[in-house]
Amino acid sequence: MTRLFSGTPWDRPPTCDRCAKPVADCNCPPPTPPKPSGDPSKQTARVRREKRQKGKLVTVVSGLSGSQTDLPQLLTQLKSSLGTGGTMDDESLVIQGDQVERVSAALAKLGYKVKG
Repeated sequence: MTRLFSGTPWDRPPTCDRCAKPVADCNCPPPTPPKPSGDPSKQTARVRREKRQKGKLVTVVSGLSGSQTDLPQLLTQLKSSLGTGGTMDDESLVIQGDQVERVSAALAKLGYKVKG
């Protein structure tokens, strides 16, 4: 690639925006893609309880868009605020135990519309 002032006294090699070193000497990691930042008030979460194997009850949160919501981060917030375990299944969050009221309150506090 030939630059405009290549070979002249005004020639400046391209520099990194983050560390200001020449691009050839830069050791910065590649930029991370931006996190989805959808408005929670425009999404409706559906919260229900299900009975799983051996009669275990779980609370399932569905109806949230994975493209507008960072579901792994939301799951982490719910698990830590409720003090329970959970996992993700496709586009739904599964929280251990019969936690419908507590999950609904936590989601409403975060700004989501909740249907039970």
